[in-house]
Amino acid sequence: MSNLPLLISVPHAGTVIPEEVKDICILSEQDITADGDEGAREIYDIEDLVEAYVTTDVPRAIVDVNRGPDDMRDDGVIKKVTIWNKPVYSMQPDRNLISSMIERYYMPYHQKLTALSGRDIILGIDCHTMVAEAPPIDKEPGKERPDICLGSGDGACPEEILQIIKDALEEAFGRQVAINDPFGGGYIIRSHSSELPWVQLEIARRDFMDFEKKRECVSNAFIEICSVL
Repeated sequence: MSNLPLLISVPHAGTVIPEEVKDICILSEQDITADGDEGAREIYDIEDLVEAYVTTDVPRAIVDVNRGPDDMRDDGVIKKVTIWNKPVYSMQPDRNLISSMIERYYMPYHQKLTALSGRDIILGIDCHTMVAEAPPIDKEPGKERPDICLGSGDGACPEEILQIIKDALEEAFGRQVAINDPFGGGYIIRSHSSELPWVQLEIARRDFMDFEKKRECVSNAFIEICSVL
């Protein structure tokens, strides 16, 4: 079988702290994992199934490629706190270090997405896992989240394609899929939507299935999506 004509992005699975901030980063390995998309590397381990696949080893807590490059909020491209409201650094990176990290780790990710979208790709899927209850920095902390959510990015994914993806995921997982709740799609799908349709996929970090079964369901859903599109 030929590879599925999909561009898969897995932006928040990284756990390796870059050398340039090791001396000032005060997060533990557990903190890094808890802030990122725990399980994403295992669930979306489908590189051999698809035409194009992009990920990064750099943690979300250090450089968040799903934020705008000029987003300097506490939860922006270069974090000041984690989603659990833990400080990231003993002292904040200076302007030069921030610029260097964006240039070294952020820009290549987006350049790859743009370059790969020019191939015979029909859809981009930005793949995440989410905590089952909203974390402290969320606008509704403690709120229970759905098992699966699709974000359409205000038009990054056309409605007819979104419905096909939703139907395929519900069939594969045997569970309802929420649309744009709690996530409507981040910077990745919005900024690359002029290149091809994009959707953001979130699977809850809830043990309704183990990682292997979730990966099997994701694979089956993606196969079904490509058979229809």
